[in-house]
Amino acid sequence: MVTQPSREWAADLEMSEVLHALGDPVRLALVRDMAESGESPCSPEWLQVPRSTLSNHWRILREAGITRTRRMGKARLMSLRRDALDARFPGLLDAVLADGRR
Repeated sequence: MVTQPSREWAADLEMSEVLHALGDPVRLALVRDMAESGESPCSPEWLQVPRSTLSNHWRILREAGITRTRRMGKARLMSLRRDALDARFPGLLDAVLADGRR
C-alpha cells in the first residue's frame, strides 16, 4: 500500500517549499541517498540524528512534495517524487544533486 503525500500533482509543488526542504544538510543527504538507492528506510543506519529530529526532516520533505511514503508492514520506505519534481522544475534536482559531487 502506498501512502501519497498531500501534494500529488507536480503543479502543486511550490519552489520556495522545495528549496527550503533541500536547503538543510540532513534533508539534502536524505534526498541524495534516495536518488542513489531508490528508497530509504525511515531510520537510515548511516545517519546519526535523534529520531524526533529525523521525523521532522521527513515531514518537511513530505510536505514540500519531494517524497512519497510506502508502508511495508510496520516499516515505512521513502522515495523521491522525481517525476513530479522534474516535470515542475526541470533540471533542479539534477543541479542540486550534482552540486555535492564537486
